[in-house]
Amino acid sequence: QVYLAESGGGLVQAGGSLRLSCAASGPTLRSSALAWFRQAPGKEREFQAAVNYHGGSTYYGDSVKGRFTISRDNAKNTASLQMNNLKPEDTAVYYCAATQSLGTPQRDRDYDYWGQGTQVTVSS
Repeated sequence: QVYLAESGGGLVQAGGSLRLSCAASGPTLRSSALAWFRQAPGKEREFQAAVNYHGGSTYYGDSVKGRFTISRDNAKNTASLQMNNLKPEDTAVYYCAATQSLGTPQRDRDYDYWGQGTQVTVSS
């Protein structure tokens, strides 16, 4: 069984930055794509960013391109999401996810393992 644990969320003012981390335990995820999603109250879960198994390819949702950066460290079995120039509309619970599917999917239904989430609140 794979376990994912997010950390790094918190309260930040608009324009500020946060760095989210995802620690994985269990079988190695070095052959799996990793992704970040978020879900705001009353809204569907939204794709933020994904990185392929070796970290050479990254993908971003339109609302975060140029502001968020995803990375991974396979030696440490971790992934990170650097979030800059945060906006109040970025307020949500952020989830780390891992997939057993090939490639680097961007749909939440293609991910098999999920963390519990970390709250990010951006004040105006």
